[in-house]
Amino acid sequence: MLTSSHTNGPADLRVDPKPLFPLSPNLYMQFMEPLGVTDSSVEAAWDHRNARWRQDVIDATRALGPPLIRWGGILSAYYRWKEGVGPRSRRVPYLNLCWGGVEPHQVGTHEFVDFCRQVGARPFYCVNFESEGNRHWADAQGPRSAGPEEAAEWVAYCNDPDNAERKRNGAPQPFDLKLWQLGNETSYSADNFDVEAAARRTVAFAQAMRKADPTIELIAWGDSGWAPRMIEVAGDHIQYVAFHHHFGSGLPNSPLRGNEYRKDPDLTWQHLMNAHRSLDAKLSEMRQQVGGSHAKLAMTEGHFALQGRNRCEVLSSWAAGVANARMLNVQARHGDILKIATLADFCGTRWQVNAIMIPVPGGRSFMMPVARVMSLFRHHQGRQGAAVVSCPDGLDVAASVTGDRVFLHVVNTERARGLDAVLRVDGRSVAGGKVFTLAADPQYEVLADEEGVLQPVESALPAGGRWTFPVASVAAVEIELGGPA
Repeated sequence: MLTSSHTNGPADLRVDPKPLFPLSPNLYMQFMEPLGVTDSSVEAAWDHRNARWRQDVIDATRALGPPLIRWGGILSAYYRWKEGVGPRSRRVPYLNLCWGGVEPHQVGTHEFVDFCRQVGARPFYCVNFESEGNRHWADAQGPRSAGPEEAAEWVAYCNDPDNAERKRNGAPQPFDLKLWQLGNETSYSADNFDVEAAARRTVAFAQAMRKADPTIELIAWGDSGWAPRMIEVAGDHIQYVAFHHHFGSGLPNSPLRGNEYRKDPDLTWQHLMNAHRSLDAKLSEMRQQVGGSHAKLAMTEGHFALQGRNRCEVLSSWAAGVANARMLNVQARHGDILKIATLADFCGTRWQVNAIMIPVPGGRSFMMPVARVMSLFRHHQGRQGAAVVSCPDGLDVAASVTGDRVFLHVVNTERARGLDAVLRVDGRSVAGGKVFTLAADPQYEVLADEEGVLQPVESALPAGGRWTFPVASVAAVEIELGGPA
Protein backbone atom coordinates (compact mmCIF):
# COMPACT_ATOMS: atom_id res chain seq x y z
CA MET A 1 0.00 0.00 0.00
CA LEU A 2 1.16 3.53 -0.75
CA THR A 3 1.00 5.93 2.18
CA SER A 4 -1.10 9.07 1.94
CA SER A 5 0.41 11.82 -0.16
CA HIS A 6 -1.29 14.68 1.71
CA THR A 7 1.72 15.85 3.70
CA ASN A 8 3.32 18.99 5.07
CA GLY A 9 6.05 19.10 2.45
CA PRO A 10 7.82 21.78 0.44
CA ALA A 11 6.39 23.46 -2.66
CA ASP A 12 7.78 20.61 -4.75
CA LEU A 13 5.37 17.92 -5.85
CA ARG A 14 7.88 15.09 -6.14
CA VAL A 15 7.32 11.59 -7.50
CA ASP A 16 9.47 8.48 -7.47
CA PRO A 17 8.83 6.95 -10.93
CA LYS A 18 9.72 3.40 -9.89
CA PRO A 19 6.79 1.09 -10.77
CA LEU A 20 5.48 -0.52 -7.59
CA PHE A 21 2.47 -2.68 -8.56
CA PRO A 22 -0.02 -3.17 -11.39
CA LEU A 23 -2.83 -0.61 -11.10
CA SER A 24 -6.15 -2.05 -12.19
CA PRO A 25 -8.43 -0.11 -14.56
CA ASN A 26 -11.30 -1.84 -12.77
CA LEU A 27 -11.11 0.66 -9.92
CA TYR A 28 -13.68 2.55 -12.02
CA MET A 29 -16.32 -0.18 -12.40
CA GLN A 30 -20.09 0.38 -12.30
CA PHE A 31 -22.98 -1.92 -11.45
CA MET A 32 -26.41 -2.16 -13.00
CA GLU A 33 -29.37 -3.42 -10.99
CA PRO A 34 -33.11 -3.06 -11.67
CA LEU A 35 -34.15 -0.86 -8.74
CA GLY A 36 -37.90 -0.94 -9.34
CA VAL A 37 -39.94 1.99 -8.09
CA THR A 38 -37.07 3.23 -5.91
CA ASP A 39 -34.94 4.39 -8.84
CA SER A 40 -35.94 3.31 -12.32
CA SER A 41 -32.42 2.55 -13.45
CA VAL A 42 -32.73 -0.21 -16.03
CA GLU A 43 -36.29 0.48 -17.17
CA ALA A 44 -35.53 4.16 -17.74
CA ALA A 45 -32.38 3.30 -19.72
CA TRP A 46 -34.30 0.98 -22.05
CA ASP A 47 -36.20 2.35 -25.06
CA HIS A 48 -39.28 0.12 -24.94
CA ARG A 49 -40.81 1.45 -28.16
CA ASN A 50 -37.75 0.52 -30.21
CA ALA A 51 -36.51 -2.43 -28.08
CA ARG A 52 -33.04 -0.99 -27.59
CA TRP A 53 -30.99 1.03 -25.13
CA ARG A 54 -31.56 4.79 -25.06
CA GLN A 55 -28.86 6.43 -27.15
CA ASP A 56 -28.35 9.24 -24.63
CA VAL A 57 -27.61 6.65 -21.92
CA ILE A 58 -25.14 4.91 -24.23
CA ASP A 59 -23.44 8.24 -25.02
CA ALA A 60 -23.15 9.26 -21.35
CA THR A 61 -21.78 5.84 -20.39
CA ARG A 62 -19.19 5.94 -23.15
CA ALA A 63 -18.03 9.29 -21.80
CA LEU A 64 -17.87 7.82 -18.30
CA GLY A 65 -15.80 4.92 -19.64
CA PRO A 66 -16.33 2.12 -17.08
CA PRO A 67 -14.08 -0.84 -17.91
CA LEU A 68 -16.34 -3.27 -16.03
CA ILE A 69 -20.08 -3.37 -15.27
CA ARG A 70 -21.74 -5.81 -12.86
CA TRP A 71 -25.30 -7.06 -13.15
CA GLY A 72 -27.01 -7.70 -9.87
CA GLY A 73 -27.08 -6.72 -6.22
CA ILE A 74 -29.84 -7.56 -3.78
CA LEU A 75 -31.88 -8.44 -6.86
CA SER A 76 -29.59 -11.44 -7.36
CA ALA A 77 -31.19 -13.15 -4.35
CA TYR A 78 -34.36 -13.75 -6.38
CA TYR A 79 -33.21 -13.32 -10.01
CA ARG A 80 -33.65 -16.33 -12.31
CA TRP A 81 -31.54 -15.76 -15.39
CA LYS A 82 -33.43 -18.21 -17.63
CA GLU A 83 -36.53 -16.04 -17.40
CA GLY A 84 -34.63 -13.22 -19.12
CA VAL A 85 -33.50 -14.96 -22.33
CA GLY A 86 -35.39 -15.88 -25.48
CA PRO A 87 -38.20 -13.93 -27.17
CA ARG A 88 -39.37 -11.01 -25.05
CA SER A 89 -43.00 -11.86 -25.71
CA ARG A 90 -42.51 -15.07 -23.74
CA ARG A 91 -40.64 -13.60 -20.78
CA VAL A 92 -42.70 -13.76 -17.60
CA PRO A 93 -42.66 -10.61 -15.36
CA TYR A 94 -41.71 -10.97 -11.71
CA LEU A 95 -42.01 -8.89 -8.56
CA ASN A 96 -39.02 -6.84 -7.51
CA LEU A 97 -39.11 -8.03 -3.91
CA CYS A 98 -36.63 -5.51 -2.53
CA TRP A 99 -37.18 -2.35 -4.58
CA GLY A 100 -40.88 -2.64 -5.39
CA GLY A 101 -42.83 -2.86 -8.62
CA VAL A 102 -42.88 -5.41 -11.41
CA GLU A 103 -39.87 -6.26 -13.60
CA PRO A 104 -40.85 -7.25 -17.17
CA HIS A 105 -37.59 -9.06 -17.97
CA GLN A 106 -37.22 -6.94 -21.10
CA VAL A 107 -33.55 -6.64 -20.21
CA GLY A 108 -31.81 -9.96 -19.71
CA THR A 109 -28.46 -11.57 -20.41
CA HIS A 110 -28.29 -10.71 -24.12
CA GLU A 111 -29.38 -7.11 -23.63
CA PHE A 112 -26.93 -6.51 -20.77
CA VAL A 113 -24.02 -7.95 -22.74
CA ASP A 114 -25.06 -5.81 -25.72
CA PHE A 115 -25.06 -2.69 -23.53
CA CYS A 116 -21.58 -3.43 -22.22
CA ARG A 117 -20.25 -4.03 -25.71
CA GLN A 118 -21.72 -0.76 -26.96
CA VAL A 119 -20.04 1.23 -24.19
CA GLY A 120 -16.74 -0.67 -24.22
CA ALA A 121 -17.13 -2.34 -20.82
CA ARG A 122 -16.63 -5.93 -19.72
CA PRO A 123 -19.80 -7.49 -18.22
CA PHE A 124 -19.94 -9.70 -15.17
CA TYR A 125 -22.75 -11.20 -13.12
CA CYS A 126 -23.60 -11.69 -9.49
CA VAL A 127 -25.35 -15.07 -9.50
CA ASN A 128 -28.32 -16.14 -7.40
CA PHE A 129 -26.45 -17.61 -4.42
CA GLU A 130 -29.31 -19.79 -3.15
CA SER A 131 -31.11 -16.55 -2.18
CA GLU A 132 -28.23 -15.91 0.27
CA GLY A 133 -29.85 -18.62 2.42
CA ASN A 134 -32.77 -16.26 3.10
CA ARG A 135 -36.24 -17.85 2.95
CA HIS A 136 -37.89 -14.46 2.44
CA TRP A 137 -36.22 -14.03 -0.95
CA ALA A 138 -36.56 -17.72 -1.83
CA ASP A 139 -40.27 -18.22 -1.09
CA ALA A 140 -42.00 -14.81 -1.32
CA GLN A 141 -43.31 -15.40 -4.86
CA GLY A 142 -42.72 -19.06 -5.51
CA PRO A 143 -39.33 -20.71 -5.98
CA ARG A 144 -36.81 -17.88 -6.45
CA SER A 145 -33.71 -19.59 -5.06
CA ALA A 146 -31.12 -20.97 -7.46
CA GLY A 147 -28.22 -23.28 -6.70
CA PRO A 148 -24.86 -24.24 -8.20
CA GLU A 149 -26.41 -26.08 -11.13
CA GLU A 150 -28.31 -23.01 -12.35
CA ALA A 151 -25.20 -20.84 -11.97
CA ALA A 152 -23.17 -23.39 -13.93
CA GLU A 153 -25.80 -23.43 -16.67
CA TRP A 154 -25.51 -19.64 -16.88
CA VAL A 155 -21.75 -19.91 -17.31
CA ALA A 156 -22.22 -22.53 -20.02
CA TYR A 157 -24.88 -20.43 -21.74
CA CYS A 158 -22.50 -17.46 -21.87
CA ASN A 159 -19.18 -19.18 -22.54
CA ASP A 160 -19.65 -22.55 -24.24
CA PRO A 161 -19.03 -22.06 -27.97
CA ASP A 162 -21.44 -24.92 -28.70
CA ASN A 163 -24.31 -23.86 -26.40
CA ALA A 164 -27.40 -24.59 -28.51
CA GLU A 165 -29.83 -22.48 -26.48
CA ARG A 166 -27.75 -19.31 -26.79
CA LYS A 167 -27.44 -19.90 -30.52
CA ARG A 168 -31.20 -20.33 -30.86
CA ASN A 169 -31.61 -17.02 -29.04
CA GLY A 170 -29.57 -15.17 -31.64
CA ALA A 171 -25.99 -15.25 -30.32
CA PRO A 172 -23.91 -17.73 -32.34
CA GLN A 173 -20.65 -16.63 -30.68
CA PRO A 174 -20.00 -17.07 -26.93
CA PHE A 175 -20.14 -14.02 -24.66
CA ASP A 176 -16.94 -15.20 -22.95
CA LEU A 177 -17.65 -13.77 -19.49
CA LYS A 178 -14.71 -14.62 -17.26
CA LEU A 179 -15.65 -12.87 -13.99
CA TRP A 180 -18.54 -13.93 -11.70
CA GLN A 181 -19.57 -13.01 -8.15
CA LEU A 182 -21.00 -15.43 -5.57
CA GLY A 183 -23.16 -13.79 -2.93
CA ASN A 184 -24.10 -10.16 -2.42
CA GLU A 185 -24.13 -8.65 1.09
CA THR A 186 -24.59 -12.16 2.47
CA SER A 187 -23.28 -11.15 5.90
CA TYR A 188 -25.62 -8.18 6.29
CA SER A 189 -28.69 -10.09 7.52
CA ALA A 190 -29.11 -12.61 10.32
CA ASP A 191 -31.63 -14.39 8.07
CA ASN A 192 -28.93 -15.18 5.51
CA PHE A 193 -26.23 -17.84 5.52
CA ASP A 194 -23.68 -17.62 8.30
CA VAL A 195 -20.03 -17.58 7.30
CA GLU A 196 -19.63 -21.35 7.62
CA ALA A 197 -22.58 -22.10 5.35
CA ALA A 198 -21.60 -19.33 2.91
CA ALA A 199 -18.04 -20.63 2.63
CA ARG A 200 -19.21 -24.21 2.02
CA ARG A 201 -21.71 -23.10 -0.60
CA THR A 202 -19.01 -20.96 -2.24
CA VAL A 203 -16.97 -24.12 -2.76
CA ALA A 204 -19.98 -25.95 -4.21
CA PHE A 205 -20.80 -23.09 -6.60
CA ALA A 206 -17.18 -22.74 -7.67
CA GLN A 207 -16.81 -26.43 -8.43
CA ALA A 208 -20.01 -26.55 -10.48
CA MET A 209 -19.32 -23.34 -12.39
CA ARG A 210 -15.76 -24.32 -13.24
CA LYS A 211 -16.98 -27.56 -14.76
CA ALA A 212 -18.74 -25.34 -17.27
CA ASP A 213 -15.66 -23.16 -17.79
CA PRO A 214 -12.40 -23.84 -15.88
CA THR A 215 -10.99 -20.43 -16.86
CA ILE A 216 -13.47 -18.20 -15.00
CA GLU A 217 -12.49 -16.03 -12.03
CA LEU A 218 -14.70 -15.85 -8.94
CA ILE A 219 -15.49 -13.22 -6.34
CA ALA A 220 -16.63 -14.48 -2.92
CA TRP A 221 -18.35 -12.46 -0.21
CA GLY A 222 -16.06 -11.50 2.70
CA ASP A 223 -17.36 -8.42 4.52
CA SER A 224 -18.25 -8.16 8.24
CA GLY A 225 -15.10 -10.02 9.29
CA TRP A 226 -15.84 -13.00 7.07
CA ALA A 227 -12.78 -12.76 4.82
CA PRO A 228 -10.32 -14.88 6.88
CA ARG A 229 -12.72 -17.80 7.25
CA MET A 230 -13.93 -17.56 3.66
CA ILE A 231 -10.32 -17.74 2.47
CA GLU A 232 -9.55 -20.62 4.84
CA VAL A 233 -12.45 -22.71 3.52
CA ALA A 234 -12.81 -21.57 -0.07
CA GLY A 235 -9.52 -19.84 -0.83
CA ASP A 236 -8.43 -22.41 -3.41
CA HIS A 237 -11.57 -21.67 -5.42
CA ILE A 238 -11.68 -17.85 -5.47
CA GLN A 239 -9.59 -14.95 -6.77
CA TYR A 240 -11.29 -12.00 -5.05
CA VAL A 241 -12.99 -11.18 -1.77
CA ALA A 242 -15.92 -8.75 -2.03
CA PHE A 243 -17.10 -6.10 0.40
CA HIS A 244 -19.23 -2.96 0.22
CA HIS A 245 -18.71 0.45 1.76
CA HIS A 246 -21.43 3.07 2.18
CA PHE A 247 -20.12 6.11 3.99
CA GLY A 248 -20.73 9.62 5.27
CA SER A 249 -18.36 12.25 6.58
CA GLY A 250 -17.35 10.30 9.68
CA LEU A 251 -17.74 13.47 11.76
CA PRO A 252 -20.47 14.24 14.33
CA ASN A 253 -23.33 16.66 13.59
CA SER A 254 -22.99 16.28 9.86
CA PRO A 255 -24.67 18.88 7.62
CA LEU A 256 -24.64 16.34 4.77
CA ARG A 257 -28.37 15.70 4.91
CA GLY A 258 -31.46 17.15 3.31
CA ASN A 259 -30.86 20.83 2.58
CA GLU A 260 -28.71 21.45 5.65
CA TYR A 261 -25.55 21.45 3.53
CA ARG A 262 -26.59 24.74 1.91
CA LYS A 263 -26.62 26.67 5.19
CA ASP A 264 -22.88 26.64 5.93
CA PRO A 265 -20.70 25.94 2.87
CA ASP A 266 -17.49 25.99 4.93
CA LEU A 267 -18.80 23.31 7.31
CA THR A 268 -20.10 21.26 4.39
CA TRP A 269 -16.69 21.41 2.75
CA GLN A 270 -15.00 20.32 5.98
CA HIS A 271 -17.23 17.26 6.24
CA LEU A 272 -16.87 16.32 2.61
CA MET A 273 -13.08 16.61 2.77
CA ASN A 274 -13.05 14.24 5.75
CA ALA A 275 -15.05 11.46 4.10
CA HIS A 276 -12.02 9.81 2.49
CA ARG A 277 -10.80 8.76 5.94
CA SER A 278 -13.72 6.34 6.25
CA LEU A 279 -12.80 4.63 2.98
CA ASP A 280 -9.13 4.46 3.91
CA ALA A 281 -10.03 2.83 7.25
CA LYS A 282 -12.28 0.28 5.53
CA LEU A 283 -9.65 -0.62 2.97
CA SER A 284 -6.99 -0.94 5.68
CA GLU A 285 -9.29 -3.27 7.61
CA MET A 286 -10.00 -5.44 4.58
CA ARG A 287 -6.38 -5.67 3.49
CA GLN A 288 -5.46 -6.95 6.95
CA GLN A 289 -8.15 -9.62 6.70
CA VAL A 290 -6.88 -10.99 3.38
CA GLY A 291 -3.20 -10.42 4.20
CA GLY A 292 -0.94 -13.36 3.44
CA SER A 293 -3.36 -14.90 0.93
CA HIS A 294 -3.50 -14.72 -2.84
CA ALA A 295 -6.96 -13.11 -2.77
CA LYS A 296 -7.42 -9.55 -3.96
CA LEU A 297 -10.14 -7.11 -2.90
CA ALA A 298 -13.28 -6.18 -4.82
CA MET A 299 -15.46 -3.30 -3.57
CA THR A 300 -18.38 -4.13 -5.83
CA GLU A 301 -20.58 -1.40 -4.31
CA GLY A 302 -19.54 1.87 -2.68
CA HIS A 303 -20.93 5.37 -2.37
CA PHE A 304 -21.91 8.18 -0.06
CA ALA A 305 -24.91 7.11 2.05
CA LEU A 306 -26.57 10.36 3.16
CA GLN A 307 -29.97 11.31 4.55
CA GLY A 308 -32.43 13.36 2.58
CA ARG A 309 -34.78 13.25 -0.36
CA ASN A 310 -33.33 10.86 -2.92
CA ARG A 311 -30.16 10.45 -0.83
CA CYS A 312 -29.30 14.14 -0.41
CA GLU A 313 -28.81 16.80 -3.06
CA VAL A 314 -25.31 17.68 -1.86
CA LEU A 315 -24.12 14.85 -4.09
CA SER A 316 -25.05 17.00 -7.09
CA SER A 317 -22.56 19.64 -5.96
CA TRP A 318 -19.04 20.06 -7.25
CA ALA A 319 -17.86 19.91 -3.64
CA ALA A 320 -18.99 16.27 -3.60
CA GLY A 321 -17.07 15.71 -6.82
CA VAL A 322 -13.88 16.92 -5.16
CA ALA A 323 -14.58 14.65 -2.17
CA ASN A 324 -15.04 11.66 -4.46
CA ALA A 325 -11.77 12.47 -6.22
CA ARG A 326 -10.01 12.20 -2.86
CA MET A 327 -11.56 8.76 -2.40
CA LEU A 328 -10.39 7.66 -5.84
CA ASN A 329 -6.88 8.58 -4.73
CA VAL A 330 -7.34 6.45 -1.61
CA GLN A 331 -8.34 3.52 -3.82
CA ALA A 332 -5.30 4.02 -6.03
CA ARG A 333 -2.99 4.03 -3.01
CA HIS A 334 -4.42 0.64 -2.01
CA GLY A 335 -4.13 -0.53 -5.60
CA ASP A 336 -1.64 -3.27 -4.80
CA ILE A 337 -4.50 -5.31 -3.31
CA LEU A 338 -7.69 -3.47 -4.36
CA LYS A 339 -8.41 -4.49 -7.94
CA ILE A 340 -12.14 -3.81 -8.40
CA ALA A 341 -14.01 -0.82 -6.97
CA THR A 342 -16.72 1.78 -7.55
CA LEU A 343 -18.01 4.95 -5.88
CA ALA A 344 -21.45 5.22 -7.48
CA ASP A 345 -24.66 3.35 -8.31
CA PHE A 346 -24.23 3.82 -12.10
CA CYS A 347 -27.51 5.12 -13.54
CA GLY A 348 -31.07 6.00 -12.62
CA THR A 349 -33.75 8.66 -12.37
CA ARG A 350 -33.74 9.78 -8.73
CA TRP A 351 -30.84 8.85 -6.46
CA GLN A 352 -28.00 11.35 -6.30
CA VAL A 353 -25.63 8.44 -5.62
CA ASN A 354 -25.96 7.56 -9.31
CA ALA A 355 -23.05 8.21 -11.63
CA ILE A 356 -25.44 8.98 -14.50
CA MET A 357 -28.85 10.60 -14.17
CA ILE A 358 -31.54 9.68 -16.72
CA PRO A 359 -34.20 12.35 -17.32
CA VAL A 360 -37.68 10.94 -17.95
CA PRO A 361 -39.68 10.79 -20.08
CA GLY A 362 -37.22 12.65 -22.32
CA GLY A 363 -34.07 14.72 -22.23
CA ARG A 364 -30.38 13.83 -22.29
CA SER A 365 -28.67 11.75 -19.65
CA PHE A 366 -25.78 13.42 -17.85
CA MET A 367 -22.88 12.60 -15.57
CA MET A 368 -23.00 13.55 -11.90
CA PRO A 369 -19.90 15.06 -10.24
CA VAL A 370 -18.71 11.64 -9.05
CA ALA A 371 -18.87 10.36 -12.63
CA ARG A 372 -16.98 13.36 -13.98
CA VAL A 373 -14.00 12.75 -11.72
CA MET A 374 -14.15 8.99 -12.37
CA SER A 375 -14.10 9.64 -16.10
CA LEU A 376 -11.19 12.08 -15.81
CA PHE A 377 -9.01 9.75 -13.74
CA ARG A 378 -10.02 6.65 -15.70
CA HIS A 379 -8.86 8.16 -18.98
CA HIS A 380 -5.56 9.47 -17.58
CA GLN A 381 -4.01 6.70 -15.48
CA GLY A 382 -0.80 4.72 -15.74
CA ARG A 383 -0.53 0.97 -15.68
CA GLN A 384 1.48 0.77 -12.45
CA GLY A 385 1.27 2.58 -9.15
CA ALA A 386 4.07 4.88 -8.05
CA ALA A 387 4.94 6.80 -4.88
CA VAL A 388 4.42 10.49 -4.20
CA VAL A 389 7.45 11.51 -2.14
CA SER A 390 6.23 14.98 -1.15
CA CYS A 391 3.71 17.63 -2.12
CA PRO A 392 2.47 21.01 -0.92
CA ASP A 393 0.05 21.01 1.96
CA GLY A 394 -3.52 21.12 0.66
CA LEU A 395 -2.93 18.87 -2.35
CA ASP A 396 -3.97 15.22 -2.35
CA VAL A 397 -2.03 13.30 -5.01
CA ALA A 398 -1.86 9.75 -6.35
CA ALA A 399 0.75 8.75 -8.94
CA SER A 400 1.12 6.08 -11.59
CA VAL A 401 3.46 5.35 -14.48
CA THR A 402 3.54 3.82 -17.94
CA GLY A 403 6.99 3.69 -19.49
CA ASP A 404 8.36 7.24 -19.74
CA ARG A 405 5.11 8.89 -18.69
CA VAL A 406 4.05 9.79 -15.17
CA PHE A 407 0.39 10.36 -14.33
CA LEU A 408 -0.78 12.42 -11.37
CA HIS A 409 -4.30 12.65 -9.97
CA VAL A 410 -4.30 15.93 -8.07
CA VAL A 411 -7.04 17.24 -5.79
CA ASN A 412 -6.87 20.79 -4.42
CA THR A 413 -8.60 20.35 -1.06
CA GLU A 414 -8.63 24.11 -0.44
CA ARG A 415 -12.02 25.73 -0.94
CA ALA A 416 -10.74 29.31 -1.21
CA ARG A 417 -7.21 29.34 -2.67
CA GLY A 418 -5.23 27.98 -5.58
CA LEU A 419 -2.05 26.06 -4.81
CA ASP A 420 1.30 26.34 -6.57
CA ALA A 421 3.60 23.39 -7.09
CA VAL A 422 6.76 22.50 -8.94
CA LEU A 423 6.40 19.04 -10.43
CA ARG A 424 9.55 16.96 -10.11
CA VAL A 425 10.37 13.34 -10.86
CA ASP A 426 13.26 11.69 -9.02
CA GLY A 427 16.21 11.08 -11.32
CA ARG A 428 14.52 12.47 -14.44
CA SER A 429 13.84 15.85 -15.97
CA VAL A 430 10.33 17.02 -16.84
CA ALA A 431 10.22 17.53 -20.61
CA GLY A 432 6.62 18.75 -20.62
CA GLY A 433 3.17 17.24 -20.61
CA LYS A 434 -0.52 18.04 -20.28
CA VAL A 435 -2.89 19.04 -17.49
CA PHE A 436 -6.60 18.22 -17.66
CA THR A 437 -8.53 20.26 -15.08
CA LEU A 438 -12.06 20.13 -13.69
CA ALA A 439 -12.97 23.16 -11.59
CA ALA A 440 -16.10 25.02 -10.48
CA ASP A 441 -17.56 26.84 -7.53
CA PRO A 442 -17.90 24.12 -4.84
CA GLN A 443 -21.57 25.07 -4.44
CA TYR A 444 -22.31 24.60 -8.14
CA GLU A 445 -24.82 21.78 -8.62
CA VAL A 446 -25.06 19.52 -11.66
CA LEU A 447 -28.78 19.23 -12.35
CA ALA A 448 -28.97 18.72 -16.12
CA ASP A 449 -26.94 18.22 -19.27
CA GLU A 450 -25.36 21.65 -19.65
CA GLU A 451 -23.11 22.22 -22.62
CA GLY A 452 -19.53 23.05 -21.68
CA VAL A 453 -20.05 22.96 -17.90
CA LEU A 454 -17.60 20.86 -15.87
CA GLN A 455 -15.72 19.63 -18.89
CA PRO A 456 -11.97 18.97 -18.56
CA VAL A 457 -9.85 21.90 -19.72
CA GLU A 458 -6.63 20.78 -21.41
CA SER A 459 -3.47 22.86 -20.92
CA ALA A 460 0.20 22.38 -21.74
CA LEU A 461 2.52 21.71 -18.82
CA PRO A 462 5.61 23.93 -19.03
CA ALA A 463 8.93 22.16 -19.32
CA GLY A 464 9.97 23.39 -15.88
CA GLY A 465 6.97 21.68 -14.30
CA ARG A 466 5.58 24.75 -12.51
CA TRP A 467 1.81 24.75 -12.14
CA THR A 468 -1.03 26.35 -10.19
CA PHE A 469 -3.92 24.08 -9.28
CA PRO A 470 -7.10 26.20 -9.12
CA VAL A 471 -9.43 26.51 -6.15
CA ALA A 472 -11.38 23.30 -5.39
CA SER A 473 -10.09 21.64 -8.54
CA VAL A 474 -9.44 18.09 -9.68
CA ALA A 475 -6.70 17.56 -12.25
CA ALA A 476 -5.10 14.73 -14.18
CA VAL A 477 -1.51 15.48 -15.14
CA GLU A 478 0.47 13.59 -17.78
CA ILE A 479 4.21 14.22 -17.49
CA GLU A 480 6.60 13.43 -20.34
CA LEU A 481 9.96 12.45 -18.89
CA GLY A 482 13.21 13.76 -20.30
CA GLY A 483 16.74 12.64 -19.65
CA PRO A 484 18.48 12.31 -16.28
CA ALA A 485 17.89 15.25 -13.95
